[in-house]
Amino acid sequence: MTTVYRARLVRTLDPANPTADHVAVDDGRIVAVGGAADMPAGAPVDERFADKVLVPGFVEGHTHTQVGALWSSCYCGRFARTGPDGTLWDELPSVDESMARLREWGEANPDADVIFGWGFDPIYFGRTCTREDLDLVSDTRPVALAHASLHIVSINTPALALLGLLDNPPDTPSVPRGADGLPTGELRGPEAAYPAIGRLGLLPFLFPTNEDAFLAVGRLAVRAGVTTMTDLGSSYRPELLAQYAEYTGREDWPVRLVPAFMSDGRPAGELSRVADEAAAANTDMLRLGRLKIVVDGSIQGFTARLRAGEYHNGAPNGLWYKTPEHIREVLAQALAEGRQVHLHTNGDQASELVLDILEELVAARPGATPDITLQHAQMMDEGLLGRAAALGLNVNLFANHIFYWGEAHASMTIGEERAAGMDACATALRLGVPLAIHSDEPVTPIAPLFAMWCAVNRITHEGRVLGPHERITAEQALHAVTMGPAITLGMDDEVGSLAVGKRADIAVLDDDPLAVAPEAIRDIAVWGTVTGGRVFPADA
Repeated sequence: MTTVYRARLVRTLDPANPTADHVAVDDGRIVAVGGAADMPAGAPVDERFADKVLVPGFVEGHTHTQVGALWSSCYCGRFARTGPDGTLWDELPSVDESMARLREWGEANPDADVIFGWGFDPIYFGRTCTREDLDLVSDTRPVALAHASLHIVSINTPALALLGLLDNPPDTPSVPRGADGLPTGELRGPEAAYPAIGRLGLLPFLFPTNEDAFLAVGRLAVRAGVTTMTDLGSSYRPELLAQYAEYTGREDWPVRLVPAFMSDGRPAGELSRVADEAAAANTDMLRLGRLKIVVDGSIQGFTARLRAGEYHNGAPNGLWYKTPEHIREVLAQALAEGRQVHLHTNGDQASELVLDILEELVAARPGATPDITLQHAQMMDEGLLGRAAALGLNVNLFANHIFYWGEAHASMTIGEERAAGMDACATALRLGVPLAIHSDEPVTPIAPLFAMWCAVNRITHEGRVLGPHERITAEQALHAVTMGPAITLGMDDEVGSLAVGKRADIAVLDDDPLAVAPEAIRDIAVWGTVTGGRVFPADA
């Protein structure tokens, strides 16, 4: 049955029909957009959005469903954050306060085998979290604290002993040692952190394994106005694929889920085989088959790869997470198959490496069209973005970094000049590179309106504008959280705008993000979403 939704304003992002005040929906798709006279005769009019602004459902092109599992543990982040149940967790402005909260959580959860927290970010405190800090949380139970980037985990002495790292630490920068010759407690990058996560039994905290974790993901999406989101780094384990199918198949599941299979280094042919077998189970609400490669680490964690060779504060260059040979093999096969690949490249050296490889591969295959998005790509300058444009690549920039880490980047990681040019949204658009912006939830909260605010204003958490020349307009930012990420996912024929024939995916807002003052965009309240014609209130 056709239903007509009347609104104060509809922003369609359809250039042929940019604004309206009515949308008609039938069988999960849009059948009319316009004024009252354009609606199907006799169709009932739903007035619940009469005072609201409707925009295309936000598309989050870089998130991780693991956030649903993380909220079952202890949030230890620098900034205040709201959980999926609406609880506000206060900011933690010191290492000691982070340890105190983690200790309280451990006391409140005596049956937990490991005391686990997440969101910790040492760059704000002038020092990292050592095993001695975590021993104050407990010197008998294992304690683990995931950093905000999720590329580093800090553990205490009992955890190091349990892993066999205390008396016989490996000789690798992934397990740094202190002046005493013993591990500091930091496990840096996948080489060290991922095996420890498994052996310490932390998988239920870090990956969605139950109904509560998946439902938390759905609640976060609705509260942010998100109707399509990625799980951009999935293991494609059979049990996880079964859970994807189970939960996205429920009538009360509110968000289209797009999990990408993250390369673990196996041969390209095997990656493709697993991806194709998974994609055979695709549905309207579940889209499998894409690949993800993590090339380097995080800038704020000093594990991203920089062309400068070292960080602004003298820290050594970061880590390669995958070899150039593996990246080349996977991209060559992807070009041959027409497969979509997303590559995490935080540092400029990582982006440069991928561009070098792709230019070589495309030259060897005239006419090949890469379906490639560089994710984060935070340090791509005009030269690198120009090369990306020539190859027909997309970028999904991490504009939220300007608020959360802009000051740290200017003073510690890459210096003022490069920090002012990072997440170069304006340059990307000027050069014709398809642009999306994202949250990387759980690294920063899933909140497309906040991401818009960051890209439009470029204001750091200390209140100054960093890189005003890279600010974009509100209209461009709205495109970057709707059509932009839909393009990066190859779903722009279905979602990203409100047009006849497209999915009836709508974000319901209290105000118009293109009419409010630029500094007020992040304060617009989200009433909820409509996904495939089904209505999901944020406060339900």
